[in-house]
Amino acid sequence: MKDLYGILGVSRDASDADIKKAYRRLAQKHHPDTNKGDKDSESKFKEVNQAYEVLSDKQKRSQYDQFGGAGPEASGGFDYGNFQQGFDFGGGGFADIFETFFGGGMRGQGRSGPRSFRGSDIEFELSIKFEEAVFGVEKTLEIAKSETCGKCKGNGAEPGSKIVSCSHCNGSGQVRSVKQTILGQVATSRICDQCQGEGRIPEKKCTECHGAMRTRQKSKVTVKIPAGIDDGSIVKLSGKGEAGVNGGGYGDLYLHIRVLSHNQFVRDRTDIRSIYELDLLQAVLGDKIKVPTVHGDVELKIPAGTQNGEVFTLKGYGITPVSSGHSGNHLVKIHIKVPKKLSSKEKDLYKQLASEKGLELNEQTGILRKIVGNL
Repeated sequence: MKDLYGILGVSRDASDADIKKAYRRLAQKHHPDTNKGDKDSESKFKEVNQAYEVLSDKQKRSQYDQFGGAGPEASGGFDYGNFQQGFDFGGGGFADIFETFFGGGMRGQGRSGPRSFRGSDIEFELSIKFEEAVFGVEKTLEIAKSETCGKCKGNGAEPGSKIVSCSHCNGSGQVRSVKQTILGQVATSRICDQCQGEGRIPEKKCTECHGAMRTRQKSKVTVKIPAGIDDGSIVKLSGKGEAGVNGGGYGDLYLHIRVLSHNQFVRDRTDIRSIYELDLLQAVLGDKIKVPTVHGDVELKIPAGTQNGEVFTLKGYGITPVSSGHSGNHLVKIHIKVPKKLSSKEKDLYKQLASEKGLELNEQTGILRKIVGNL
């Protein structure tokens, strides 16, 4: 007996969010578009979708928990395969159950109309620049996805041809069979494999979609990325996923945001950090410098005697996320540059400075090492 929870790899007390997460992962893994020619993946994909169709609906899940998980021993020879194909989850209640398992006449008709299916969700990775993440950006994406066939308008029939009753199931959408059990004859039903339970089929299939009602198309989607978005964030666009069938509605589009690294700046929540290389003399004597930020160059006063590794804060020059409206800061870490080579004049000046400070230098160890070590 197949277990819907086992198909999705979740426990029977799994939350709706856990069920959806498991479905999205497995649907993406076994999607026919990424496993072309693999019949096993196609069957697994259908199985995952069937399991999700039941467990994602509270009423269907409740019915399955009550009747579908009972097992063969509790139902006198009942097997899951017939349950999956014959149980009508259209909300008919006890009448549906009675008719499906015992062949009663409580429902004289098949399905009341074509089944509708919501389109699948799509996941898409979007890379944006550091500055685009800071200030926000509008992007237009081109995504390949299933859309309602434009030629047949989603009914699967060639324009001008008719939708006729399925001769295999006589329009009921179900094929009934009778089994002999210890309880006597038990009538079961399964979905008609000719019309897929619709009860109706195109007299002539659409030459564009071949009766599938949808075609693979490239669609443009425009999205506004909010200011302050962080790497790894997910943006949901409702109704921008795959097209549904028979008015089932569109799925959703989930954008996984990847923020590209910057050659000068590093993000720290709402703050931005950078390193500024300062000349040794600027650190000793002090100076006014212009520090590059995402908002442009900002003037910063460097006091005399600034130490290597000292950090200065430029308030309000960081990131201002739309969600909070609170501005971060720009943090500047000072890196003092020590010259590797000196001209003769520069060397004499440093010697004079060392003499002024009373330093006796051993030039074999390097004049600058002594100078830096004693400033």
